Amino acid sequence: MNKNVFGPVPSRRLGQSLGIDPVPLKSCNWNCVYCQLGRTHSFVLERQSFYKNETIIPQVQKTLASHGPGEIDWITFVGSGETTLHLGLGEMIREVKSMTKIPVAVITNGSLLYLDEVREELKAADAVLPTLDAGNPNLYHKINRPHPELTFERLVSGLISFRKVYKNKLWVEVMLVRGLNDSEEALKEIAGLLEQIQPDEVHIVQPTRPPVELWVKPPDDPAILRAQIILGAKATAVLPAKGTFDLSGEDDLVNAIVEIITRHPMQETELVHSLKKWSPNQIKEVLHLLEDSGRAQVVIRYNTRFWSASEASFPE
Repeated sequence: MNKNVFGPVPSRRLGQSLGIDPVPLKSCNWNCVYCQLGRTHSFVLERQSFYKNETIIPQVQKTLASHGPGEIDWITFVGSGETTLHLGLGEMIREVKSMTKIPVAVITNGSLLYLDEVREELKAADAVLPTLDAGNPNLYHKINRPHPELTFERLVSGLISFRKVYKNKLWVEVMLVRGLNDSEEALKEIAGLLEQIQPDEVHIVQPTRPPVELWVKPPDDPAILRAQIILGAKATAVLPAKGTFDLSGEDDLVNAIVEIITRHPMQETELVHSLKKWSPNQIKEVLHLLEDSGRAQVVIRYNTRFWSASEASFPE
């Protein structure tokens, strides 16, 4: 059975995060050059019920029951594509909040916030983390490569409208790509929009997991410093996450790994570290089984081996 709940996994901003994935790989309305989930070959524009909520909620209940206090910092809705494309998202957020005091976050590209219904559904979350990588339409199309109907104006107006009705934590993510949006001019344009949006925090991130396009590179240190200065006092450079990928509670270890790397590709060294309670021979055997399963692939980026789902499309 395909599981919709995975982890907890270490998150750059949310500590040990229990993930809830309400969309199949890769159901998205963007095709970002830096995406760690591979290329979007078939755009999804209309919201739909990909999974029944009643199949996801019991998975959440079971996972929460198997973890003690302090083992999960956040419950995070994060899709194998765009999270808000799932039609039952608002109802699911409310159901999860009714069963636990652990805060609930939603990671989204923000592209559908121009819709009244999406803004209404996300109001129930404790934190919403949308994306703003560009300050003009040209860069938006170069970096995020959206569906033609999703204009830059819709993205910005949606973010501004959402801030007016949303009273909890709004954390805007800016993914910096070397040579695209890390110049002084590009950053000043983004800063101007952030002034209009008024998020609580701005998170400067970089593509440390395998970017889909081979030419995508993280910014250098001066560019990150420049971004922090230009984007203002609310901006923080978010370092890559460190922590433990939870592979416990699974009878099938290969299945547990695949459930994580489908949403969250892992460096091979991270994967080996997460298997540290097993012997070196057992780890070797698991990696062989993973490779032979046909459900995983090794993607090389930055001269590093990453494990990802075999169905994710990465050009070589």
